Amino acid sequence: MRLSGRLTTALIALLGSAALPAQTPPAAGTPAFTQPAASPDGRMIAFASGGDIWEVAATGGPAHLLVTDAATEARPLYSPDGRRIAFTSTRGGGTNIYLLDLASGAVTRLTWGEANEELDSWSADGKWLYFASAANDPGGTPDIYRVSAEGGTPIEVSREDYLSEYQAAPSPDGATIAIVARGISFSQWWRNGHSHIDESEIWLKPLAGAGAYRKLLAGGAKRAWPMWRPGGAGIIFMSDRSGTENLWEVPVAGGEPTQLTRFTDGRLLFPTMAADGKAILFERGMAVWRYDPATGKAAEVPITLRGAPATEGKRHMGVGSFTRLSVSPDGQKVAVIGHGEIFAAPAKEGGAAQRITESVGAEREVIWSPDSRRIAYVSERGLDRRLAEYDVAAERETPLTTAGIATAPAYAPDGKSIIYVKDDRELHLLTLATPGRPATDRILFTGTLATDEDGLRPVWSPDGRWIAFPLFDRRSFVNVHVVPAAGGEARPVSFLGNGQMSRIAWSPDGKYLLIDTAQRSEASRIVRIDLLPHVPRYKEDVFRDLFKPKPPGDPAPDAPDAPKAPPRPLPIAKKAGKSAPAPARPAVPPVEIVWEGLRDRATILPLGLSAEQPIISSDGKTLVFRASAKGQDNLYSYNLDELATETPVAQQISASDRPKIDAALTADGKTLVYLDGGRIVSTPLEKPAPKAIAVSGEMDVDFATEKQILFNEAWSVLDRYFFDPAFNGRDWKALRARYQPFVDGARTPDELRRVIGLMIGELDASHSGISRPRRGPGSLPQGRVGMLGLRFDRGAYEGGRGLVVSEVVPLSPAAIEGRIVAGERIVSVDGKPIGPHDNLDALLENRVGQRVAIGIAGAAGTRKVMLKPVSLTTIDGLAYRGWVDRRRAYVARISGNRLGYVHLADMSADSLDQLYLDLDADNQAKQGVVIDIRNNNGGFINGYALDVFTRRNYLTLEPRGLYRFPARQVLGQRALGLPTVLLTNESSLSDAEDFTEGYRALGLGKVVGQPTAGWIIYTRSETLIDGSTVRVPGWRVRTAAGEDMEMHPRPVDLPVERPLGETAAGTDAQLEAAVKQLLGATGE
Repeated sequence: MRLSGRLTTALIALLGSAALPAQTPPAAGTPAFTQPAASPDGRMIAFASGGDIWEVAATGGPAHLLVTDAATEARPLYSPDGRRIAFTSTRGGGTNIYLLDLASGAVTRLTWGEANEELDSWSADGKWLYFASAANDPGGTPDIYRVSAEGGTPIEVSREDYLSEYQAAPSPDGATIAIVARGISFSQWWRNGHSHIDESEIWLKPLAGAGAYRKLLAGGAKRAWPMWRPGGAGIIFMSDRSGTENLWEVPVAGGEPTQLTRFTDGRLLFPTMAADGKAILFERGMAVWRYDPATGKAAEVPITLRGAPATEGKRHMGVGSFTRLSVSPDGQKVAVIGHGEIFAAPAKEGGAAQRITESVGAEREVIWSPDSRRIAYVSERGLDRRLAEYDVAAERETPLTTAGIATAPAYAPDGKSIIYVKDDRELHLLTLATPGRPATDRILFTGTLATDEDGLRPVWSPDGRWIAFPLFDRRSFVNVHVVPAAGGEARPVSFLGNGQMSRIAWSPDGKYLLIDTAQRSEASRIVRIDLLPHVPRYKEDVFRDLFKPKPPGDPAPDAPDAPKAPPRPLPIAKKAGKSAPAPARPAVPPVEIVWEGLRDRATILPLGLSAEQPIISSDGKTLVFRASAKGQDNLYSYNLDELATETPVAQQISASDRPKIDAALTADGKTLVYLDGGRIVSTPLEKPAPKAIAVSGEMDVDFATEKQILFNEAWSVLDRYFFDPAFNGRDWKALRARYQPFVDGARTPDELRRVIGLMIGELDASHSGISRPRRGPGSLPQGRVGMLGLRFDRGAYEGGRGLVVSEVVPLSPAAIEGRIVAGERIVSVDGKPIGPHDNLDALLENRVGQRVAIGIAGAAGTRKVMLKPVSLTTIDGLAYRGWVDRRRAYVARISGNRLGYVHLADMSADSLDQLYLDLDADNQAKQGVVIDIRNNNGGFINGYALDVFTRRNYLTLEPRGLYRFPARQVLGQRALGLPTVLLTNESSLSDAEDFTEGYRALGLGKVVGQPTAGWIIYTRSETLIDGSTVRVPGWRVRTAAGEDMEMHPRPVDLPVERPLGETAAGTDAQLEAAVKQLLGATGE
């Protein structure tokens, strides 16, 4: 490790190889050449590299820069006349469409949609650009839009609610578009392989009139990027039908597809065809390849880059938001982690922080020593996570471990040793070196440890003789075990049947432990475990204690308090040298454990909240804990004093909507310090008044160095936790080596994430991928476009009649206004007339929640209405509720009002609450209920939802003079008690598949529709140093019979396909079949 600049050469030599990576210049690497497109005359190729747009001769050679920006530019497509290039860019916040004029170099923005847009193609006449966007779809699935190349408002060309349509390709005569339907390769193109949800179809749709869709290719494989032959007789596309991605061709008149390329490995991505059909360009191995249809041969196009593109480079940044916090026991200092580095500052005054580390890897955990002079931390070095200690006063760092994955360190009360976890399975005791005695490291326990980086770490007893730690058992229950620090048998001290825990707290007197315990989605309880039979204290004891003789040395009752010494500032530039001796520790009585009867000495504290992360004050009289309500965390205190005169009640300490982590009490128990959404906050415990402590650090970030750290982090977390130790048959180490040159060549964070995503995609697993950093709590995304809740008639708009309303979304701002109806026109926004080349989204940008004057032209003339636009998220939610209401009415109509209907959008706690709402008195008065989980995105509440449909009534209760009630309902347990049918499709994924398996296994009814996604692994996310997140598919899911559910969709009893065109027709073939099936089951 390379520490702050004050280190001496001798110290660097002492640290050895840990410092070397920072001194090695980054490799030049191999640049990635992606998403190529041919010019109309076939002479040039445009492509993306490093987030910029480049151009090279069709034969290869030096490439010249066309568009460079700090944002990410991608997907260049030449206009049919060759004068312009359309491309996507993130310069406006989201991914939108822009035009480059090749003659002038001018760049024009065409779209402002808040949902990311996928640029697909130009029309043959150069008038239109086709793209896919999920804006305004009730299920967040993409629809096909087109926008004039001269500017204007995009309108849907093909819209199917809750069904993906993307990668549109207009025919040469402009009469038809080919589109890809179903599947998720619009977003998950980076996956090499597929499950059922990835399988897609190719359809044809007439652009004029109300012509019917025609399926050209059914599912069974991944199909993407259709391209028309110049004469319009055939369509070429990418498919992995052969087991590897290749080019195929299918006649437009129908028939079997023919394979064109014969690759047996690798990828084939983003193909585009030259206007004359004589060449097809595509991305393969992050290089540009050219396929000649005449010869059937494909070869790489040699390219070198020439130009000075915008690069990430080095940047100086302030660090004021932190991911980890540790408060020194003396309450005078804080250590924090920001952007992977450790900073320290005075706890009370805050201010400019001293940077402690300047390393070649991210620091992940930090703790203060009991003497408040040293910190220990976990530091990533290459593929290891090593433990190190830094003496803040002496400015001296000591490596403590050299290999493996170290986590969850905790100092012994005397500060002479550290307990930590290695490789998630070994509990180690590290005795620190002293003059004349080297450090020693020994294993105390090996097993399925349940520790983590978020507070569930081993805990020392106050006397330093015992260590408590969490352990998984075979049923996934987490309980606390205790092992002697001197070595010996580890024994359980808790025996709970719950699977979640977040912290262990040992009382200062050593007599009990506090732990939080819960099952997922249930309220968490804090449990007290008495290690000795508990003898309660009585108020009479206080009076008797007044007559006990005082120990020698006690001050007289009226002795004044000793004057407080002024706080000592945190040393900033003190030279390395001999540290002052630590103050003597007060004597602690030996901690004893009475094992007999321990199981019966667990009691739940009556807090009245879902409580976790317990902290006990140094005098043992106060408990601090975190409680969550609707996703908002806040801190509370609770009186533990048995002699309190009033019944204790939890008292709220904090009151913000930001996440609270790393809360800690100072040694005197008077002050609570914690991170509130990344900010350090301090408050007195007795009379809470939270106040932010302004601590800020500064650092230089060099992307050339940091990208390797990010790559190491992403690869390592999957190396450690990917559910299959054989990595789905892939050589994970070889994949790292294959992608390393492209990491070295990456010039921007987005390009790096693309490289990492492609590497992850080689694992062919669900619940995978890498995402950009999320924005901070409370902030708004860029380019928030105000939504009115209106859809428009494309034929009228493109015919020159303006924005004619075709639909008003229920409960939207336009619907609430109450007077806007289909057939009226939107003619102005805040008095500005809307011309044929004005984009309504641009006029409503940054207008969410603001009063907007909309001009409406109707039969009675033009009028002005005042609307308050809402966000895209809100309008999508309203569109979804409208979709559900239409299906509920549809079921009632076609069943003769005999059946009810519910839809579960996902398996979140909010959707469970919505299920309870939707299973209302009207639905429960029916003869049966259709359960629809099509396009359900999964979650975790399948068991709770199944309980509602599984339970049967076995008693009734009948009060005098009233009805005979079902007992479960009266006693507060939800039970539908009616026949049901389940409706699934290929986009019912993850926990929706668990629900489907449970529904079938429990014999609740028939399953109708399409088999589920085959996309089920339990997953979590890991945050990288720059805030990017990697999904980690860590838990394999099997049926009770042992069948692996990943890549194995849950079958249906009655298969029914959904054809395109149903949204416009107002029909639902799968729902009709489900109704028919359930009516038959109920004897109707």
